[in-house]
Amino acid sequence: MSKTLRIDGERLWGSLMDMARIGATENGGVSRLALTEEDRQGRDLFVEWAREAGCSIRVDAMGNIFARREGRDASLAPVVTGSHGDSQPMGGKFDGIYGVLAGLEVIRTLNDLGIQTERSLEVINWTNEEGSRFAPAMIASGVYAGVFDLAYGLSRTDANGVTIGQALQAIGYDGDAPMGGRDIHAAFELHIEQGPILEAQNLTIGVVTAAQGQRWYEVELTGRSAHAGTTPMNHRLDALLGMARVAEAVNALGLAQGDEGRATIGLVNVYPNSRNVVPGRVFFSVEFRHPREMALEALDFAFREKVQQIADGIGLHAKVEQIFQYAPIAFEQSCIESVRRATQQLGYSHRDMVSGAGHDACYLNRVAPTSMIFVPCVGGLSHNEAEHIHPEWAEAGANVLLLAMLDKSAR
Repeated sequence: MSKTLRIDGERLWGSLMDMARIGATENGGVSRLALTEEDRQGRDLFVEWAREAGCSIRVDAMGNIFARREGRDASLAPVVTGSHGDSQPMGGKFDGIYGVLAGLEVIRTLNDLGIQTERSLEVINWTNEEGSRFAPAMIASGVYAGVFDLAYGLSRTDANGVTIGQALQAIGYDGDAPMGGRDIHAAFELHIEQGPILEAQNLTIGVVTAAQGQRWYEVELTGRSAHAGTTPMNHRLDALLGMARVAEAVNALGLAQGDEGRATIGLVNVYPNSRNVVPGRVFFSVEFRHPREMALEALDFAFREKVQQIADGIGLHAKVEQIFQYAPIAFEQSCIESVRRATQQLGYSHRDMVSGAGHDACYLNRVAPTSMIFVPCVGGLSHNEAEHIHPEWAEAGANVLLLAMLDKSAR
């Protein structure tokens, strides 16, 4: 029977478009930064829809939302799915929320068909996956998995000094459910690929077997602010010059890793940021990604050495702080096989993939058997207002999720 089951693609697409109205931007994207008013509205709508689908709701101390559809045996560990509802400052309308609403669509479909699963099913909306308002990324799933303690998670601040704990209270999502400590039978996260591979190869599904490791750094170069007109070039301690040379070095380190390497500077603050003052201080971010831990360790050493060399050459003070890391991970084999079987049953073209992006599933994998499902996105574009997927891709991914969850619920 399961081979013939399909979700309601039109209903899923309608839910995605309804949610996209919250925080909608002029250029077709969304801005729902974590724990803002827009995020609250998105959370409220998800909770409303989940309750209409007969789910119970619980919210933990990091604001993670769990929508539960009871199975025949409530004592059994549940099968879970989900992703995140927060976005980049000017992000797309599918990143994260697609996986949340596809999970909800699985529950709606089972309701329509009158199917009761042996195990309970849960859909999770994780807090602050993006890390764009509060660093580091994936903080709430990290606390859930025991990577960070709760005090650390609640104390993270945004650019205005607001903590996650304060922001949760402000929007009414400071829940009282315990953090983690629950058995999970299997977990799946459905997500857009955020890269160009599936579309370029005309494939519908990515069976995600692993995820790259990441290391995030904050760097501060300090020189001396000076008058731009009266200070000769050979008397300057120009922090921005140092940052420019570090940027070249970071790019070169990434290129040296071949197709597997990723090296990015995404945030830069220049002080005093005046057109006629030589910059005396620059603060910026650096991140490296690679599927092998040994490569990340080598990048760490080379990067620190290069920053110090550049700073010494100009006469700057350099401070490098690693603020976030996780090792490359391999997803759980039986969950991968459930995704592969579902894809084959449905007749979708597919390939195995390694995720280049970080996801909540990467932390959840530490405490539960977990895997991921990718669908293409147009041009591989994400973290951009122009991010787009086709309705048939959205439906295909949710169909795979449906069959994979049913497979695990019965095993």
